[in-house]
Amino acid sequence: MKLFSFLRPSPPIEEIKDQEVVKQNYSYWRWRTFYGMYIGYIFYYFSRKSFTFAMPSLIQDLGFTKGELGILASILSITYGASKFLNGVLSDRANPRYFMGFGLILTGLLNIFFGLSSSILFFAIFWGLNGYFQGYGWPPCARLLMHWYSQKERGRWWGFWNTSHGIGGALIALLTGFCAEAWGWRVAMYIPGALCIVAGLFIINRLRDTPQSLGLPVIEKHRNDYPEEKVEEGITLSTKEILFKHVFNNKFIWMLAASYFFVYVIRTAINDWSALFLVEAKGYSILTAGACVFWFEIGGIFGSLAAGWASDRIFKGRRGPVNVLFGLAVIFALFAFWASPAGVAVLDSVLMFVIGFFIFGPQMLIGMVAAELAGKNAAGSSNGFVNLVAYIGAATAGYPLGIICQNYGWQGFFGAVAICGALSVFLLLPLWKVGARRAEPVPVPVEVSKNETTEA
Repeated sequence: MKLFSFLRPSPPIEEIKDQEVVKQNYSYWRWRTFYGMYIGYIFYYFSRKSFTFAMPSLIQDLGFTKGELGILASILSITYGASKFLNGVLSDRANPRYFMGFGLILTGLLNIFFGLSSSILFFAIFWGLNGYFQGYGWPPCARLLMHWYSQKERGRWWGFWNTSHGIGGALIALLTGFCAEAWGWRVAMYIPGALCIVAGLFIINRLRDTPQSLGLPVIEKHRNDYPEEKVEEGITLSTKEILFKHVFNNKFIWMLAASYFFVYVIRTAINDWSALFLVEAKGYSILTAGACVFWFEIGGIFGSLAAGWASDRIFKGRRGPVNVLFGLAVIFALFAFWASPAGVAVLDSVLMFVIGFFIFGPQMLIGMVAAELAGKNAAGSSNGFVNLVAYIGAATAGYPLGIICQNYGWQGFFGAVAICGALSVFLLLPLWKVGARRAEPVPVPVEVSKNETTEA
């Protein structure tokens, strides 16, 4: 449809010949692309987490039970997980500039509609739709990170980008808490929603599509950094080709998806259950337990940066060794957290930091490996697929782990989580050597449209 033609990928234009201009333009657009999607994804967290931190005020105002609000949280997880896969496929055939920007605008509007509602039915509708449009955020970022940053540097850029999760989660907690305390839960939905609409317009203004759409060479040619697989540019793949040639027929992506399932069980279990564990098993107050859990996210920020740097600099673009080593460290950190003496809040805070540090490494790198294995033309689809499986793991960390804890105590809980850690490492071991770089380029044809002009 012509109405939605602006969502199509921008075609490549004639390549700039002046190498000095290429160098300057690449430097400018790489930074502009990065801060555009970094800031944009921070605001995706604003529209995703606003309800979470407004829940206490909402319960007091409307009298909903925790079970009813838990249903809303589950609806968002289900629709978000499915959306990551479905929109991952769409994003590979779309312009990330508009795809990501309009998705954020729509999540902002849905936050406002949520704040205007009082019925559990409308809450479910608006929050389910919010979860769906949340899936417009991550796949375009995966596409941009694949196109603008090469193999030997991508780990650092991807790791730095991954810190937007922690920044967004921390900022929305402060903003929503303040708004709910000062003006009520409805305003705590309105303000993040309005900010997301503005941020969506900012994304549309800042982002562009591929380097070739701006007259620049592919990033591998520009940095002389070629992966094992040949670089295919200027080729539009059908949905069937993307899914069955580049995603479903790749055994390594299935192994990554399975390992991601167990990684997300661990991440979600620690994030959701550790505060209760500290209160019940170690006698902490809710405030002290919350202060300990705070360090889980902080550790995740540093873990993402460290994992990206190590995969680039130490292992020369291979992500497998970092995933395995971090996975093994998580198992030992979990055991230490369970066995540490009660009443030593500083130690538990340090252990929460360590668990976050090591679990967020694989959480970030597994998605990157999936995108690298599938190639640029299927980066969003492959990442969406493994994330779909990951969110099934996140759902498993809820009711099933709760039953295990209820029947077998915290010992059974940590035993189950440790088994998940061991299974994730087992599945990641075959990918130890995947991702090495070639020294020589493989030439591939690029279709060029000379009628397009570079948009600055």
